[in-house]
Amino acid sequence: MNIFDLTIIGGGASGLMASLSASDHGSKVLILEKNNRVGKKILVTGNGRCNYTNVLLKKDDFNRPDFVENIFNQFGPAETIDYFENLGILPKVEDEGKTYPLSEQASTFLDIFLYEIEKRNISVELEQEVTKIAKNNGHFVLTTKDGKKYYTKKLILSTGGKSMSLTGSDGSGYELAHVLGHKTTEVFPALVKLRLDSPHLKHLSGVKINSRVDLLLGEEIMQSETGDILFANYGISGPTILELSRKANELMNKNKKPCIRIILIQSVSKAKIIERFNQFKDKEISQSLVGLINKRFISVLLKESGIDKSNILVKDINKSQLFKLIDLLYDWRIQVVGSLGFEDSQVTAGGIDLSLIDNLTLESKIHNGLYFTGEVLDIDGRCGGYNLQWAWSSGYVAGKYASLSDRND
Repeated sequence: MNIFDLTIIGGGASGLMASLSASDHGSKVLILEKNNRVGKKILVTGNGRCNYTNVLLKKDDFNRPDFVENIFNQFGPAETIDYFENLGILPKVEDEGKTYPLSEQASTFLDIFLYEIEKRNISVELEQEVTKIAKNNGHFVLTTKDGKKYYTKKLILSTGGKSMSLTGSDGSGYELAHVLGHKTTEVFPALVKLRLDSPHLKHLSGVKINSRVDLLLGEEIMQSETGDILFANYGISGPTILELSRKANELMNKNKKPCIRIILIQSVSKAKIIERFNQFKDKEISQSLVGLINKRFISVLLKESGIDKSNILVKDINKSQLFKLIDLLYDWRIQVVGSLGFEDSQVTAGGIDLSLIDNLTLESKIHNGLYFTGEVLDIDGRCGGYNLQWAWSSGYVAGKYASLSDRND
């Protein structure tokens, strides 16, 4: 019976990092991957460029700041950059701290991992989906879908969440964890496009603007972001919307009804806009808005403000309607009714409950020798390299302690 020092279920970012870390610390490692190759999700990150960390990372960029702080203190962005640089990947830091490989190819990471796996004699078994985990005489016994059994002293669960299931993240790790006594918090898509309730979406589809967007619950601002937003026939997307989406879905899961407020004009005062309409009082209302906002918004805002005729002169518009139009330029609200699903989300919110996970080692408090990494845990971060950094950090830490620990059940 071949017993491995450490087996890692899942060959994604955190699992691959865990394998190198464990190897660095002397373990004989096996990776079990359900796909026909490892690292599939890495290849699509950062639009194929792989935004692999963020040098401006703070603990508050994550949903569980106090938990992640201990992990990042051991292996954060600086250590990640140094680690990969020693393997041959030079960093390229761009706006807002986003960091890419100098090659600007996500495949660079996969190439490096495959090289290191072979160099270190790390065993990899592909197309092996683990369906059962049991403990026997202090060892973990892993049974796969086709009936194969693997025996290991230590085990790391790196199965990912439910986002982008075609890459292998289908939530199967949650059930494996449940059998071992671990609970899962509610999971839902994060960093995902939002669905809106508006009759104007088809008309606005394809419009891209740079604007401030607030997520509102009643009159309370729950979150505010500024940047590119893109309208589509289902709703709205873009980096700002992805950032808002976690909070929006969290609220809707509690049966609350958030809306977004788009601030179309940020750099010009209302007084200046009123002055503009006075200047153009003999112009048609639609013409008076040309040069102020994207032309596709004009007919939409006129309808929203109750102005039926686009050719009506400014001076002939009812004052209440004109001021409604002006207000919409600074406070245009649209109801959020949902989001696209896990397949379209970049990350999963929720996961393995952290109350039974050691926040220094990522070891289970139930089973000695069982560790968790990456997205399978109830950890998610902002868009911009944060979630991959969690994968590297958690993988490194779990791989290290799984190798150093000599405790037995």
